[in-house]
Amino acid sequence: MSESHKIILLIEDNPDDEALTIRALKRSHISNQIIVAHDGVEALDYLFGMGAYAGQDNVKPTVILLDLKLPRFDGIEVLRRLREDERTRLLPVVVLTTSNEEQDMLDSYSQGCNSYIRKPVDFLQFSEAIRQLGMYWLLINEPPPV
Repeated sequence: MSESHKIILLIEDNPDDEALTIRALKRSHISNQIIVAHDGVEALDYLFGMGAYAGQDNVKPTVILLDLKLPRFDGIEVLRRLREDERTRLLPVVVLTTSNEEQDMLDSYSQGCNSYIRKPVDFLQFSEAIRQLGMYWLLINEPPPV
C-alpha cells in the first residue's frame, strides 16, 4: 500500500486539538490523507458506510487516532463497536487523550485499543509524540491483511 493510500482517521471533537494534531503530523512530514470525524457517530458512519457516508466506497484507515471524550458516542463506545464488527475488528486504534483517569486506560485496553497515549500539554512534546506515532503506525508497523 503506497503512502498516499494510508489513511489516518482522526476522531476528535475539540477544534484546537484537531488543528494541533494535523499541524504536528504535517510538521513531521506525514503527508497521508487525514479524515476527521468530530464525534463517535460520525466516525462509525465513516467506517461502516452509513449516514452521510452511505453508498461511498470509504477506504479503511491504516490507523485510527481516537479521543475518549466525544459527543454522542464516547471513545470507549466507538472502540467497543469497532471490535464487535468483523470489518473493523483488526483496525489499529490509538487512544489519544488528555485523560489521566486510570479507569479510562483500563477501559480502553479492555475494549481492544492497540495503544494509549496521553496528549502532552507542551506543543513540542505533543509534536514529537505525534511524529513517533506516525513513524510507527504508518511506516514500521505491518497492518493486518484486508
